[in-house]
This record gives sequence, structure tokens and C-alpha cells, in this order.
Amino acid sequence: MSDHDILSDAEREAINAVMQEPELPPQKALIVEDDKATRELLAEILQLHGIQCLTAKSAEEALNSVATNKAIGLVITDLRMGPVDGLDLIRQIRESDRASLPIVIISGDAGVRDAIEAMHLNVVDFLLKPIDPQQLIKLARQELGLDSSL
Repeated sequence: MSDHDILSDAEREAINAVMQEPELPPQKALIVEDDKATRELLAEILQLHGIQCLTAKSAEEALNSVATNKAIGLVITDLRMGPVDGLDLIRQIRESDRASLPIVIISGDAGVRDAIEAMHLNVVDFLLKPIDPQQLIKLARQELGLDSSL
């Protein structure tokens, strides 16, 4: 360290280390679906379009993943699951330190009341089954900050 340096060598090394290892934004989608075939199909569709996916077969498993994996940047959840349904999952996420996480609901039998409740919970979108794969891909890429090309 010379007489005119403001930073010590240790401070300079610490700054360089931080500058070389930028924190990556969350780039994985978590698919929460109790039906194995649907869960695997949704993951495969997204992965074929460059979207990394994790899966969970229950709300409990999803909550654990969201709490422990900061790479999750989007949750795609089924509405009808047991014992904890999709709306309860969303409520619990909204009350956690990941409250701002974008969430998309998918459902085969949702009513107006479900849609209204979902909007009150600030979901990004509410997709009805059968899912339009192109719509899901576009939505996931947009929410994860990936380019929108398909």
C-alpha cells in the first residue's frame, strides 16, 4: 500500500472478490403439482425452452424449496391439491420473506371466486387447463427476466 492509497490491500481484495462474483438473479421455475404426469410434462415443456425447473408434489414441499433455494424466481402452482391447496400455498409465500415472488396458478376447475381470491393474492396469471404451452413459456421467460424468443 502506498502513502496515497485510500484502501488497504485487504479492502481492495475484498472489493475485487465481490465484483468478480455477481449475485445471479433467480432463474428457476418451481412447478407445484400433485399429479406426477402433469408436473413432469410442465417441467419438460419449460426445460425444452431453456427454463430451469424444480418440482414439488405438495405445498409443503414447495414451501421448503422456496425457503431454502434462492434461485427460484417463479412459482407455478396447481390450485387443487391436498391437504394444502394452491391458494393456501400462495398465502404462506406472501407471508414469508419471499413475499414478492411471482406466482402463476394453473387449474382445471377454478371458479370465479378462486380467480378473485388469486388476484387479491397478487398472482401474475391464472391459466386454465389444458395449458397453452406457448403462453406458459412466454409468461415464465418474462417473469424470470429471460429473453422472450421461443
